[in-house]
Amino acid sequence: MAEVSESAVSSPKRERKRRARFDWAGLRADLRAAVPDASLALVITGLIYWLLYVRVENGSSATIKIMPMLADADKFWMYWMCQAFGWSAMLWAYITVVFGLMRSGPRPRWGWLPAARLEKWHRTTSLTTIGLMFMHAFFFFTDQIRDNRESWSFGRSVWTAFVDSFVPGGYATGTGRVAILVGLLALYLAIPLGLAFYLRHRTGPRMWLAVHRFVIVVYILSAWHTLLYSSQAWYDGPFRTFLWLTQIPIAGLLLWRLLSPARSGERLRLGESSRRDRALPISARLAGRIVVGATLLGLVAVVVTGIDGGRSPEGGSSPPPWPEKWVLWLGLLLFTLAVVAVVIRLRPRGNAGTRKPAQDEEPAATSPADRS
Repeated sequence: MAEVSESAVSSPKRERKRRARFDWAGLRADLRAAVPDASLALVITGLIYWLLYVRVENGSSATIKIMPMLADADKFWMYWMCQAFGWSAMLWAYITVVFGLMRSGPRPRWGWLPAARLEKWHRTTSLTTIGLMFMHAFFFFTDQIRDNRESWSFGRSVWTAFVDSFVPGGYATGTGRVAILVGLLALYLAIPLGLAFYLRHRTGPRMWLAVHRFVIVVYILSAWHTLLYSSQAWYDGPFRTFLWLTQIPIAGLLLWRLLSPARSGERLRLGESSRRDRALPISARLAGRIVVGATLLGLVAVVVTGIDGGRSPEGGSSPPPWPEKWVLWLGLLLFTLAVVAVVIRLRPRGNAGTRKPAQDEEPAATSPADRS
């Protein structure tokens, strides 16, 4: 009887300890599961690099029209590797957003694509995306060192390159002073929002689900960075229009997910009474659907009209970077306040994670480590 009593006492302690820590076991399991996915991403990156290299060599690269000094593909290989990782990161961000929206919205009826598989693919591709985004910034950093060495000492070159590449707002010239800030905000928001899943035992499933929804902002910033700064899509034309066109399925899936969410507690019922434990009030959820619908119509208008913010290849002065950096910092402040408000609204009461889920709430998905 003493052994049974000791076990009964120690079991709640072990459970509280498990819920209080970061889910390293789940992260390791997902990292192992992401190896094939990341390997494929590296192969795709290599193919993109080869394509960029060939286009430089045969003179068809759109980048060379803007920066003819980069025509030596062997000398500037780090710049082209930066570009290759940027495009593969954008592709993987697109894929992981599609998986996430399919997982949390109306689910396909295909038997070979259950919710658990969609969720696993969403987690692994998210980890791969973060890695690709970092490598994109890292090769920009190394190329900046090479460029700086022509004027400064090695130490100053490294420090200046670090500030330009990894410090938000550090890059101070041209379109990059806005575009690189946007890209770094995407990278630095992707890490906590993407890894919040592994803190769900501490925060509780409702808070994790609510915070994770903000990750769509990372994709928006990534696409914005690409359209602002990609030298391959600098000028208006078919390729830039194609990039805008590819955003329509994402906006459509997001609208579909908002109108018909998989979790019944997220469905918009205009006649329902207010509930304190909802992440957002009815007015905010309705406004979100209206904004996404308007965005979808705007994307269609951009593609149809061809007015997409690109520069004219015929020459002339380029439009100044927009918005100013203070607008981005203000936007980040408002975004942070919104996340904090949701966290406060849904903070666990009592022991984290011990609350019984509401009837209309779908339990948070678990990692392989949780299921073992």
